[in-house]
This record gives sequence, C-alpha cells and structure tokens, in this order.
Amino acid sequence: MRVGVFYFPTDYGIDIIELAQALEIRGYESLFLCEHTHIPVSRRTPFPGGGDIPKRYIHTHDPFIALSFAAAATTKLLLGTGVCLVPQHDPIVLAKTIASLDRFSNGRFIFGIGGGWNVDEMENHGARYDTRFKLMRERVLAMKAIWTQEEASYHGEMVNFDPIWSYPKPQQRPHPPILLGGETDHTLKRIVEYCDGWFPRAGDDFDPHKAVERLRKAALAADRDFSTLSTTVFRAPSDPATLAAYRDAGIQRALLEVPDQSRDEILRILDKNAPLAA
Repeated sequence: MRVGVFYFPTDYGIDIIELAQALEIRGYESLFLCEHTHIPVSRRTPFPGGGDIPKRYIHTHDPFIALSFAAAATTKLLLGTGVCLVPQHDPIVLAKTIASLDRFSNGRFIFGIGGGWNVDEMENHGARYDTRFKLMRERVLAMKAIWTQEEASYHGEMVNFDPIWSYPKPQQRPHPPILLGGETDHTLKRIVEYCDGWFPRAGDDFDPHKAVERLRKAALAADRDFSTLSTTVFRAPSDPATLAAYRDAGIQRALLEVPDQSRDEILRILDKNAPLAA
C-alpha cells in the first residue's frame, strides 16, 4: 500500500514547491490538493463539520496551477485532486487542463472528483445541487471522449457538443485514473459505471475489509472487473496498526492530512510520518 498526503493549498501556507519537494525527498508517494473556487459570503449552506467554515476553505489556490508547480519541482511524486468539484467546471476546458498537466508531469496525474456539498457555491457556477451528480457523470463521460477520440463528441441531457478536435491527449492511456469520493451505495454504482477507483473518507466507523467487500460486490453486480478498481482512503490516520489493516484489506493508497499549520510544523509532521511511507 502506498502512502501520500492531501492538503488545502492556501495563499498563507507552506510554499507548494517546497511541500512537493519535501514529500518526494521523504518518500511519500503522492500529493493531492483540495478545491474550492470560492466560498459565498452568504454562508447559506452550513459547513458539514459544524460551526464556522475553516479559514483554509476560503484561501485555496487553484489546484491545477498549484499541481503544475509541484510537477515542475519533482520527478516521481504523483499529483492529484482531492477532490475536483466537476460540476463547477466546463468539461472541454477541464479536459484540456488535465491532459496538459498529465503530459507536463510525465503521466503523474490522478483525477480525484466529487459532486460538492456547498449549494450556493455550485449555483454560482450554474450547477444545481439536485442534479449535480447527473451533471458530473455527463461531464466526466464527455472528458473521457475528448481524451480518447480524435474527433470527440458527446450528446447528453446536460452536456452536448458535436465533433471537436482537442489536443494534447493525456500521456496516460486511456486517461488519468478517475477516483470518486463519497461513501454511499450510489457512489459505488457511479464508480463501477464510469470511474477507476473509490475515494472514501476514513471516519470512526470505517472498516477497511467491509469497504473493499462493498466495492467488490458493486463491481460484481455491474459486471465490472474488480481488479481494474482501486481504493484510496482520504484522511487516513497516521497510525501504523490502522494502516497495516488497510494494507491487509487490499486498499491501494492512504492519504494523510497535511494540517493548516506553519511551514516548520508541517515539515516536522512530514518527518514524523515519513516511516509510514517507506
């Protein structure tokens, strides 16, 4: 099992180049960056964790630009979104952004995706909460067509375009791995239909063996080859025994959190947890 990290790339936090290089030097496998394009001042949507929304949600860099700087400063570190809010992106533009990043990084990009939770944020992009998963599905399928077809087209209820040329194509074939976040049975059905892996959060009740079995059953029900699917656990605990249980269950990757703290404290935590990534 591989161990990486996730981080909110804030304008007041550690420099992303220094973070990426520090991770690669210490043997971590990957860096995943979170995304919020903005946070509406209205705060009509309550923060899922309760209370005021944390400062880091308001101050994030664009993950693709930040990952581009991380890619240029490293050679082996895998680079992912954790997660990209697909309903808030134009699929033609996003497909080109990802293909360009994948080529510039020499095939190191991982596309973690989600539907989003902030109703007013997505509405500012023209997306609706009640149809966000339908929109996400069509946009992902449209991007897959753009990445794999010389003259790509897509005709759905919410995404519709006639044949286009769009280059570059991603370096990874047929495209970078697509990991979908969420924990519901609906999430698993979406994964086995059009994604390459599961991106669940590690809550107090997360059982790695039961999780892998849930994904296996969903794959079987959809006649999908389970061996083509992976599981990446988000916000995994930095506990050796827990990570060993993940490994025994067949989970492929665990992501530890890089906290919203000072540069020196972040580097200290990376040093402390480095043996887990060995």
